[in-house]
Amino acid sequence: MKNKQDISVFVGLSGGVDSSVAATLLVEQGYDVTGVYMKNWSKDLPGFPCPWKEDYQDAKRVAVKVGIKFEMFDFEKEYFDRVVTYMLDGFKSGITPNPDVMCNQEIKFKLFYDVARSKGADYIATGHYARVVNSGNPKSEIRNPKKSKVPSPQSSISNLVKAVDDNKDQTYFLYRIPEDALAHTLFPIGHLTKPTVRKIAEKNNLVTATKKESMGICFVGKVGIKEFLSQYVESEPGPIINQDGKVIGKHDGAIFYTIGQRHGLDVGGGLPYYVTHKDMKTNTVYVTNDISDESLWTDTLNLTSIHWISTAPRIGHSYQIRTRHRAKTVNCEIVAIDGMKLEVKLGDKIRASTPGQSAVLYDGEICLGGGIITA
Repeated sequence: MKNKQDISVFVGLSGGVDSSVAATLLVEQGYDVTGVYMKNWSKDLPGFPCPWKEDYQDAKRVAVKVGIKFEMFDFEKEYFDRVVTYMLDGFKSGITPNPDVMCNQEIKFKLFYDVARSKGADYIATGHYARVVNSGNPKSEIRNPKKSKVPSPQSSISNLVKAVDDNKDQTYFLYRIPEDALAHTLFPIGHLTKPTVRKIAEKNNLVTATKKESMGICFVGKVGIKEFLSQYVESEPGPIINQDGKVIGKHDGAIFYTIGQRHGLDVGGGLPYYVTHKDMKTNTVYVTNDISDESLWTDTLNLTSIHWISTAPRIGHSYQIRTRHRAKTVNCEIVAIDGMKLEVKLGDKIRASTPGQSAVLYDGEICLGGGIITA
């Protein structure tokens, strides 16, 4: 068993406060830490300059401040090929893909993991709000989440577990992590709340202590999905049709709209409208102003591209499922599993299940994995 000072950890430094504190805590715990900035995007978009240089400098300043080695891994080509192309193809086909999920799967916990391990890292670490608990008696450790424990790659099962701060929990975005990568991953802030992370950053005089969170596409910056897509896809106006079959307005292109969307329809007067579905071939968006409209609600989910981290769920057993980040989990039961397909019966109806988005399955605090919602 290695001493902590002999354990090499490559921590992803994004230039934000969460990863900065993650690196700080690893240093305090005595690990041999290397900070890595992943350069995944550097292109400016009209009206939206890419913040990568500022983020890189902030990450480097943090590395200097906490006294760790620092490197930059250039994954820009791979990010476009594996994440951006996936996102563009999805929107073109009429679904709403999640680039953050794919970024974690293909870049952070695959490419970054592989390169770090090839450079001698025992573990990688990120600033995600999540935890790793190894088998033995995982639930006993879950009850005492503040007890810091280094996972052992020799453990039979590594479980991805919800963060203590439920409002910040990011397991929804992490459900496609391979078990081997999870066994070699540390989430140093998973037992902390966001205010506590800020206080630690302030106490250590980190340049990122008061830095705002990025709300845009993963690694691209503050640009919204519509503005980003406009740079790569052609679109034209089309009709917006309500539940009565009447044309009530025009949209900018069906590709820009998602199921359940309320804002951005530019249909004035009366009750708000919600997108129920769209037809990409005719470039038509269908809406309703009846919140109880059956087309908005479902008690069954069909998933594809299934991924289980370590243990697959069993048919007939009760679990919980989340269909959006920060959405409440809903009780559910697995009805059928057919290879990479899954049918789930929900305990309560949910609104606006969106093809292309992820549905993530939980067994209490443990994230089992999940899949992509299909129509």
